Amino acid sequence: MSPVPHAAVESAKPHVLGLFRIVIGLLFTCHGAASLFGFPDSGRGTVPAGEWPGWYAAVIQLVGGGLVLLGLGTRAAAFLSSGSMAYAYFTEHQKEDLWPLQNGGELSVLFCWSLLLIVVFGSGSFALDNLFTRNATPAPDGGRPDSDTPTDTRRPTRRLQPTKPNASTGPNESAPAVVG
Repeated sequence: MSPVPHAAVESAKPHVLGLFRIVIGLLFTCHGAASLFGFPDSGRGTVPAGEWPGWYAAVIQLVGGGLVLLGLGTRAAAFLSSGSMAYAYFTEHQKEDLWPLQNGGELSVLFCWSLLLIVVFGSGSFALDNLFTRNATPAPDGGRPDSDTPTDTRRPTRRLQPTKPNASTGPNESAPAVVG
């Protein structure tokens, strides 16, 4: 069996990242909706309105998960949501035991790290932010740039190239010259 060509993997990255974001956003939204409204039924019941920290965490899950799902303000929503899951793990779960499998904190840890991954790598394809990008400049591959990926606005850099020896450098040395 031959390995997958590098170009195929590279071209699939934004789409896989977009699908990953959608799945994580949907699951996070459902987690918040179950805590607030009891739907979908998780068997845990609902959190009383205004109760700290459960109700506020559920609101962050519902709203943040919805924004991540849709790809609107993805990095900010994922950052806030990731932080809320880190808080949930360290304040609610870790006091019971050290390891997530022992303290029931697996979901908090998985959501925390998955959302942090989205913060770092962006929204990928299929994000509504991509419809609202102000820089509609084409990406190097001819497509539209990811909304979370800044366009390259750097000025060309100057390169040093060796030149012929001159009187100041001696016959066996060459002074670099700035090109560009």
